[in-house]
Amino acid sequence: MTSAVQHRVRTQDGITLAADCYDHDDARPVVLLLHGGGQNRHAWSASARRLHACGYTVVAYDTRGHGDSDWDPAGRYDLERLATDLLAVREHFSADIAPAVVGASLGGMTVLGTHLLTSGASWAAVVLVDVTPRLEFQGARRVVTFMAAHPDGFGTLDDAAEVIAAYNPHRSRPANVDGLRKVLRQRHDGRWIWRWDPAFIHSNFDFLRDESTTGTEQFDAISHLLIDGARRVNAPTLLVRGLLSDVVSQATVDEFKQLVPHAETVDVSGTGHMIAGDDNDAFSSAVTEFLGRSFL
Repeated sequence: MTSAVQHRVRTQDGITLAADCYDHDDARPVVLLLHGGGQNRHAWSASARRLHACGYTVVAYDTRGHGDSDWDPAGRYDLERLATDLLAVREHFSADIAPAVVGASLGGMTVLGTHLLTSGASWAAVVLVDVTPRLEFQGARRVVTFMAAHPDGFGTLDDAAEVIAAYNPHRSRPANVDGLRKVLRQRHDGRWIWRWDPAFIHSNFDFLRDESTTGTEQFDAISHLLIDGARRVNAPTLLVRGLLSDVVSQATVDEFKQLVPHAETVDVSGTGHMIAGDDNDAFSSAVTEFLGRSFL
């Protein structure tokens, strides 16, 4: 298949985002892929290849503060800024024709956030991956607690692999840990740290580790924003849920379907919050089948 070509996208406030584009051909419909918090564009490698083989131009980019994209010097990672970044990426790759957009976790929240901007958002199709406007508080807390742990990194890649395996007990620990180099970088002292800005958590999601009333109030405020965004989604929409996820539940799915009555849902058994990594074949099949109908 065509190798990905790396692009640099400049945001409105001067942040440079790293993006991989598979086959930028005007004759192909465009699909934008947004990763979850703490991940980067490489999380989509298998899905991007599958989508490209099905005839799409595929773009996966690193959210600000993640992967090879710039860290925001002022620690600005609010929903409005992330949504504005997404529209900058859209303008760069598909200014004239509405692309489809696939957002996992934080990426899905960002997609919903684009509908709150004054400029609005127009998508050919929307795919949300294990994210709903209202999430399960304890599941979201577990994600943030994991991300905030080990601020000083890991002594070896094997040490990191053990921690990740404990966090995802349903997923087999890989025999070869070299793939972790895509989510970790080696510091000058030899320790391995995550490829994302710690300020991303501290500025946006520290409240999730707060068991006081204040924490739940902030959580509810974000939920209400996303609910407002969901009500404005009018493109063909698919919600993909991991049945082992503790972040999205049947109750949050039911609420989402009331907000977006035209949305379709697919449950993927044996997968948790990171569906594409747990069972990429099942995930990619669901997405390609949906997009094939949506682009007709």
